[in-house]
Amino acid sequence: MPSPRAPRPRVLVTRPEPEASAWVAQFTARGLDAVALPLIEIAAPRAMLAADVSAWPAEPNSPWRALMFVSGHAVQHFMASPDAAACLAHSRCWAPGPGTARALRAAGVPASQIDSPGAEARQFDSESLWQQVQGQVQAGDRVLIVRGVDAPAEAEAPLPPERAGSGSGREWLSQRVRDAGGTVAHRVVYERRPPAANPARQALARQAARDGSWWLFSSSEAIRHLQDWLPGQDWRAARALVTHPRIGEAAQSAGFGRIQATRPTLEDVAASIESSS
Repeated sequence: MPSPRAPRPRVLVTRPEPEASAWVAQFTARGLDAVALPLIEIAAPRAMLAADVSAWPAEPNSPWRALMFVSGHAVQHFMASPDAAACLAHSRCWAPGPGTARALRAAGVPASQIDSPGAEARQFDSESLWQQVQGQVQAGDRVLIVRGVDAPAEAEAPLPPERAGSGSGREWLSQRVRDAGGTVAHRVVYERRPPAANPARQALARQAARDGSWWLFSSSEAIRHLQDWLPGQDWRAARALVTHPRIGEAAQSAGFGRIQATRPTLEDVAASIESSS
C-alpha cells in the first residue's frame, strides 16, 4: 500500500496588495497552500522630490525617447498624472518584466510600443531589458525612469532618496543610457511603506519562521520590513524563494537557512514549491 503523500508546504506571498491576494488565489487553484502576508504597502507619495518636478519636457518638441516603468505600480500611478498622455504620445515604454508589460497594455498602451525582456529571459530586470532596448538610445536622447521611493519614517518628512542598493539595477541602466550619450531623469509616482505589524501578522510570521513554510520574496524591501516587524528573530529554520539574486543576498543577510532562486513568474514559482514537496 503506498504511503500517504506528505502535505505540500505553505507559501507566504509577501507582495503588495492586490497582487498578494491574486497570487494566493492562483496558487490555491493549483492545490497549493498559500497565504497572503503583504510586507509592502503602495501609496501615492505625500510629497514630490523637487528634481522630479523639473524632469518633464519643457515643450512638446522635446519628447522622451523612452519611459522606463519599474513596476506595474509605477504604471498605475503614472497614468493618473494629467501629463501622462502627452509623455506617452511619442515615447517607447520600457518594462523590465511581464507584469509591468501587462499593466501597460491594461492601461491602453499598444503592445507595439512596449519593450520588455522575452519570455525566455533568465531574469526580468534592468540588465535583461537593456539587451532589448540598447539600440534605441542615441546621443541627446532623454529617458525618464518612473519609480517609487521608500516612505520616510516621519509623516511630514520629505521623501528620501532610495536606500543604497535598492535601485542598483535602475542605476546600472541609467549609466548605460549615459554611456550611449543620453540623459536620464527620474519621476517618483508612489511610495513604499512598511505595513502595520499587528499581533496576528506577527504571530503568523513567527510560526512561518520555523514550520517549513516558504517565504516568497519579490523585493529586498519586504525582507527589511519583516526584520523590522520581528527584531532578533532567528530565521535559520526559514525557507525563502527569491526572484532575483539581489533579493537572495538580502535573505542571506537576514539569516534565512535555505534560499532558493526562481524566475518571477507564477508558473515557475509554483513549480519550485511543488518540487520541494
